[in-house]
Amino acid sequence: MKTRFAIGLLAAATLTTAGLHAAGQQPPKTMLVLDASGSMWGQIDGKPKIAIAREAVGEMLDGWKGGDLGLMAYGHRRKGDCGDIEVLQAIGPNTAAGIRRQVNALNPKGMTPITEAVRMAANQLRYTEQKATVILVSDGEETCNADPCALGKELEAAGVDFTAHVVGFDIEQGSKAHKQLQCLAANTGGRYLEARNAAELNKALG
Repeated sequence: MKTRFAIGLLAAATLTTAGLHAAGQQPPKTMLVLDASGSMWGQIDGKPKIAIAREAVGEMLDGWKGGDLGLMAYGHRRKGDCGDIEVLQAIGPNTAAGIRRQVNALNPKGMTPITEAVRMAANQLRYTEQKATVILVSDGEETCNADPCALGKELEAAGVDFTAHVVGFDIEQGSKAHKQLQCLAANTGGRYLEARNAAELNKALG
C-alpha cells in the first residue's frame, strides 16, 4: 500500500516534467505543499495519515527527476492559527535529504489554510516571472475563510505558466473538500488525484 501511495505522488510530480524533458526544456521549479493540520493524526488501516505521508514523500524523493524542489507545510506548529505556514526547504537542486528530514519531523497540530499556503508557494516560485508548479497534498477542506477555487483562477491569470496538481488524501467524493481541491487544480490546468489509502497516496505522488 505504501508503494502505491508514493507512486501517486510521483505521478503528480511528473505530469509537467515528462513533456518538458521530451521537448528538451528544463522542468519548472516545484514546491511541495504538505498538509500537517491536526486531522493528519487520523488513521487509515490503523496507521496515522502523517506516517503514511512521510513514507510516500520519501519514496517520491527516491525517484524525483523533476528539477528544483522545495517544501512548505501548514498547521504543524500551532493550533487555531491560520498563519501557521512555513517554508521548510527552500526551492533548489539536491534538496531531497533536507525535505526528507523536515517531513519526518512534522507534528500535525493546527488549521488548514490551503489558499494562503498555495499563494505563498506561488510567490516563492516567482510564478509571475517563470514556469512554476505546486504539488498540494491535503486531507481536508479550507478552514481559514478563503476560497481555493477562486485562487486557482487568480494564479492562472497572473502567472507565466502556473500549475497546481492536487492530491486529495482520504477525501470523500462529492464533499466540500473534494470540490475545493478539484476546482483549484482544474483552474490552473493541473490534475486532481484521489488517494483514499496508503496505496493510492503512493500512486498519486508517483
